[in-house]
Amino acid sequence: MPSLTDHSAQPTALAGHPRGLPTLFLTEMWERFSYYGMRALLVLYMTQSLGFADAKALSIYGYYTSAAYFMPMLGGWLADRFFGSKRAVLIGGIVIACGHFSLALPWLPFFYGGLVLVATGTGLLKPNVSTMVGDLYDENDPRRDSGFSIFYMGINLGAFIAPLVCGYLGQRINWHYGFAAAGVGMCFGLVQFVFSGRRLENIGELKAKPNHNKGTGAAESLTAEEIKRLLVICILFFFSIVFWMAFEQSGSSLTLFADRLTRNSLFGYQFPSTWFQSVQPVCLLILAPVFAQLWLRMGYRQPGSARKFTFGLLFVGLGFAALVYASTLTSSGRVSPFWLIGLYLIHTIGELCLSPVGLSTVTKLSPARMVGMMMGVWFLSISIGSFLAGKVAGYFDDRSITALVKLFGFLALAPIGAAILLTVLTPKIDRLLQRGSGAAARLPGRTQDALPSPP
Repeated sequence: MPSLTDHSAQPTALAGHPRGLPTLFLTEMWERFSYYGMRALLVLYMTQSLGFADAKALSIYGYYTSAAYFMPMLGGWLADRFFGSKRAVLIGGIVIACGHFSLALPWLPFFYGGLVLVATGTGLLKPNVSTMVGDLYDENDPRRDSGFSIFYMGINLGAFIAPLVCGYLGQRINWHYGFAAAGVGMCFGLVQFVFSGRRLENIGELKAKPNHNKGTGAAESLTAEEIKRLLVICILFFFSIVFWMAFEQSGSSLTLFADRLTRNSLFGYQFPSTWFQSVQPVCLLILAPVFAQLWLRMGYRQPGSARKFTFGLLFVGLGFAALVYASTLTSSGRVSPFWLIGLYLIHTIGELCLSPVGLSTVTKLSPARMVGMMMGVWFLSISIGSFLAGKVAGYFDDRSITALVKLFGFLALAPIGAAILLTVLTPKIDRLLQRGSGAAARLPGRTQDALPSPP
């Protein structure tokens, strides 16, 4: 039977990638614009406008981000069973836009209602747009990791623009203008998704439902090879939690560090503290093409996904190690902005080693009939990491250097320790996959197929 994702004859665009990639690139860009635009304002809005204590604001932030990445598990299942990925993306985008416009209203019930709507809509859109990217490529297409790296640029282009626009409107003019701008961005994404639909023909449609006369559930029909591949996803799931627990400090403890302990000026120009959240995306926009070409040129010689995860954990830990020292300098006043800029640069390298590779790994190793649900499982790891990030960030105390050193010291040691553990486990993970049969058992980044000439 031919593969449902056989698109070898599909016209190509964007450096030789399938023509549907630009549409999904822009959809994700505008969705992330809305998400990161609101995220840049959320903690500051709660502490400065609503008058919430730091601990309460950081806890709400943790619950919200956790929910936003928990709901994709349900959204992936609904897409697999009822909607198909394409329809789930459309419905999710509409719900997200409604949530942001709810936040633009100056009443507390609309604030909480908006958070619920954004989290719910994210659950439908986020896993399924990534699933559609995976559907553009055959299982062993050597362009796969490169394609996800390009797609990841769309995420970070939106994340770069969002704090500049929404952060400025929110901090300098009116908080609710910033939230409204996030909703407008999501509307832009919906319009281009609908009008570019022909590029996604046969992509994201509802697949045939399993024959339940042959079993009572997906688990009973799993082959031994599929079980091994899902086991690898579960192992990487744990390390993903540790990574996101540290990485997701960007919208919580690092936001407060930027606002209260860092000089918000550069070369004599004063800027809103939310603009620090654009540093990491712009670093990624610069480095993502480098990594995409690196993986493409290395081909089968590149490290496997588990080793890339190790690098991701190591770099996110090193970023916080630098901030431990910066915290000791706050006794003399606000520190240089280059400390946070350096941290975000280091974190970007770690992110590129782990996040797009994780998306690619899940779409490759998951059985086709449950890839949406497994993409939800991947986002569940981000959900748990985000929840833990909110709890850990609750220990932020800008009045105590000791508290800052303990907080950032923990955020340095935890991922570095996880990187050491994953280094030990990587040979076992590789052997587990090698026991599978054929090319299907190989992790992304280990394909032996011939690579096209780099563009």
